[in-house]
Formats: sequence, structure tokens, C-alpha cells
Amino acid sequence: MLRIHQFAVPFHTERSLAQLVAERISVREEQVAAIHIVRKAVDARRYHGAPILFVYDLDVSLHVPEKKVLSRLRHDKHVSKAPVEAVLQLPKCSLSPGEKRPVVVGFGPAGMFAALTLAKAGRQPIVLERGEDVDTRHQKIQTFWHGGALDTESNVQFGEGGAGTFSDGKLTARHGDPLMREVLDAFVQAGAPEEIRYLRKPHIGTDLLRGIVKNIRMEIQRLGGEVRFSAKATDFEMGGAGISAVRVNGEQRLETDAVFLGIGHSARDTYRMLYEKGIAMEAKAFAMGVRIEHPQEWIDRRQYGEDAGSPLLPVADYALTYQDPVTRRGAYTFCMCPGGQVVAAASQSGGVVTNGMSNYRRDSGIANSAVLVQVRPEDYHAYGGVLGGMLLQEKIEHLAFLVGGGDYRAPVQKVGDFLQGRSGSTDFLLKPTYEPGVRAADLHACLPDFLTDTLAGALPFFDRKIPGFADPRVVMTGVESRSSAPCRILRSRETMEAVRTPGLYPMGEGAGYAGGIMSAAVDGIKAALSWLRSQEPDFDKKVEKG
Repeated sequence: MLRIHQFAVPFHTERSLAQLVAERISVREEQVAAIHIVRKAVDARRYHGAPILFVYDLDVSLHVPEKKVLSRLRHDKHVSKAPVEAVLQLPKCSLSPGEKRPVVVGFGPAGMFAALTLAKAGRQPIVLERGEDVDTRHQKIQTFWHGGALDTESNVQFGEGGAGTFSDGKLTARHGDPLMREVLDAFVQAGAPEEIRYLRKPHIGTDLLRGIVKNIRMEIQRLGGEVRFSAKATDFEMGGAGISAVRVNGEQRLETDAVFLGIGHSARDTYRMLYEKGIAMEAKAFAMGVRIEHPQEWIDRRQYGEDAGSPLLPVADYALTYQDPVTRRGAYTFCMCPGGQVVAAASQSGGVVTNGMSNYRRDSGIANSAVLVQVRPEDYHAYGGVLGGMLLQEKIEHLAFLVGGGDYRAPVQKVGDFLQGRSGSTDFLLKPTYEPGVRAADLHACLPDFLTDTLAGALPFFDRKIPGFADPRVVMTGVESRSSAPCRILRSRETMEAVRTPGLYPMGEGAGYAGGIMSAAVDGIKAALSWLRSQEPDFDKKVEKG
């Protein structure tokens, strides 16, 4: 099989891939046996007036000797023999009588894929999730969004699938770890569209993710694992060799010598418990800011020009960065949700938190993104050292709650008013999408000066990159405070166990080692593999043989 790299094709071509590939490698179309898309990206940069391009990596099998074709094209740097991609085959073993089962705390991406890996290896993990199953969780979230009570244990942050289930469902990562294929394959087997295997910017969407995470849970159960909902890990017991038991809901005691900690970035009570128990942690940088909304059609026009609206093109997105020339503090857009909405993502009483969400079709007509500013440990050290970032988040979320009216409405402000020191205007370019509702206010009243000062520099800069981005009538909604964990649970680079706490495996976003669904899922797999290696000396050899 051949691999063709960086194969650029005008997006609107009516010719088939088989025709184009045959022409590219100088064979007849009927000699092309099969084409497998490895990667597909959109290039809208239009060099020298060229059209928008689809750029592919393709694996091609032929009805003619491939060695001869490769020999003929040996000087073509974009054609090579297709690599053989290894598939992770786990050796499966049964638990011995009386052997302790591993416990996974949290059923977001890290916990889910750690549990799936352990279950495939026959280790029958017990998963503890403080929130509820995804269907019950969805109902409670809808109730809250429509003005009902906030359930502090089952909400956008807590419950089956984790925070990513109620987001845009992006499956991108900044690294090309081979284990990403395992994650994508698991999603496809659970019902995700096949295209996520090859799109450069794959996403699933909240509507599909709800069913997919349920199917993965059922697969874990089929393999002998157990998933318990409304089951909060309230304490960890330590023995001479490390972890010895987990307390659940302050009552039940589970004996175990392996705990996989995938608590997510919002489990503040768990952070406090870990800190009080002396688990090694450190302060880390994170980011906070606001959500900004534009008409999706407007973003499409800015990115695609006259081709905007073509059914052949995905809805457009953007990514912008800025650094203050004096303070060197950065700002950037994050979790840009094409065709989505801004949602209420609170998990604590008396706090307002926003996030962005999209369904699979991304067809709401509204684009939204976080505009975040870097928060450094020195910005919050006075609030409480290692946990100071968490305390700063709580303070800002509570101020947003008060400024919004004290009933979970979010404070909103036009960009023009924000930049000119005014507040109260409601002639927004778009109706804000946040539910349970909004209140026109001054965002300076709930955000620290270092953050608003940086935003004031970033917005005009972004407007120069995408004209109209900072249109005076564009609405911003506060606050976006949960983009990542405000602290890190220290762990060994070699074993992934917590420093000074054998048997405890911090993983994913909540531990400070991931930044999205994919990286958290991969981290969960790696944590499970690390423990499996410790249990079986020849584990890696058996994996390779498999």
C-alpha cells in the first residue's frame, strides 16, 4: 500500500478521488483498488488566488505491483510505502481469588479510558462517579438551564462522561501519540461517525456524545467492570505500601491497592481532601476570561470569502493569540464552538460559570469562543498557596453570580461598553445564548484588573486579525473560569504514581496533565498500562506479541 502525503485538491472539484489519485501517481483509474483517507484538512489560505483546498493524506492500494510504482516515484517526497500501524492488543488475565480490584475515581475521558483499558485486560475495575448516568444528568442540566435548581453533584462538570460531554466534543490534541488511534477507534465502535478517524479537526458534539459515553460504559460492564453512580470518593486510606482503601460517600469502604484518580478540574472538595492528606501538589498556571459570540455566517465569510455557505465546507472556526507588550501576559481564544451556544456550567452554589457547547451538526447559526487570559501562580499566591488558584476561581465565580443578579443569570457586556468603561447597554448584535438568562452589567466588577487590562489590549488586536471581531455590539458573557486545573498533583514520570503515594495514579485534566478529551483519554490509558506493567513483568512482551 502507498501513502500519498499532502495531496491538495480544490474543495469544489467534481472529479473523484480515484481519478485524481490515478493522475497523481500516473496509473490508470481502474488500477486503483482502494483509497483510505488517513487525514483530511481544510486550507483556506488561497495562495496566489488559488481556491480553498482539501488536503489529504491517503493510503492507496493498487491492482498493479506497488513496488514498481514506488520505484518510479522514489524521488517524490510525498509518496512512500504506507506504514503499518500497530494496534494495542492487551494480554487478558483473570483476577485471582481474593485479589483486590483496581478503583477508578471519575468517569470523564481519563477515568473512562483507564477503566476500559483495565477491563480489556480482565482486571474488572470498579468505577466511582460522583455524578449520575448521562441520561439523568442531562435531565438535571436541562432543568437548571431552564431556571430550576442546580444539582451540585450532577451537572455540566460532574457525571457520566465528564465535562467534555457537554462541550463541543472536540477530539484534537497537540501531539500525535499513537494511543490517540485507540481512543478514536473506541469512539467509532461506540457510535461516533467514521470521519473522526481522519479529519484534522474532528468533533462529535454533545448530542452524539451522550449516547457514545453510555455505550462505552456498557462495554466496560460487559468486560467485567462495574460503574457506580452517585458514588463520591470522600477519603483515601494509606497503608505501609501506599493506597489501601477508598471511602465512598463517607460510608462504604473499598479495599484496593490501585486508585486511578480522574477527578476533573472542578472537584474542589476532592482537591482540598487530597491537600489535607499530604498528597504532593503544586500551583500551576491556568487561564480565565469570558465567552464571546458572533454570527456563524459572519465567521464563515471572514474565513471562506465568497465560498462561505458552501455545503462542501465545514462551518468555520478561528484561533487567535495575543501577548501584552508590557506585562508579557498572554491572551487567546479557546474552545471555539462553531454553530453552538454558551451554557451554564456551574457546579457550586452561588457561582456563575460559562462554557461553550455544540451539537454534531453545529447548526445553531452562532459561533462562540472563550477569550482567556493567562493566570500565573504569583497572581493568586496570596489567596492560599497551592490551592490559591482554586480560591481565586471561586471568588470570581461568586462575584459573577452577584453581578448577574444572584439567580444564576450571567453578567454580559458589549465589547464597545467594555472598552469604553460603560455598562448597561442591551442593543447586542446577537441575543446572548446563555441560559438561564443574562443581565447587562460591568464585567470589570467580577474580573481582576490584570485580566480586564489584558482583554482590553487583546480585543482590538484580534479585531485587526479578523475585522469586526471586536465590533462594539458584540456580546461577552462572564465568566469562563474552568478551562483547566489550577493545580497539579505531582507524579512520577516513570510509573505515573503520585509522589510519595504508591498505588495512586493521578491522571487527566484534574491532575494537571491534559487539556481536552483526547489528551485526557490518552493519559488514562497510559496510567492503566503503567499499573498493568507493574502487575506482570512480561507485560510489554505480551502486548508486542499480541
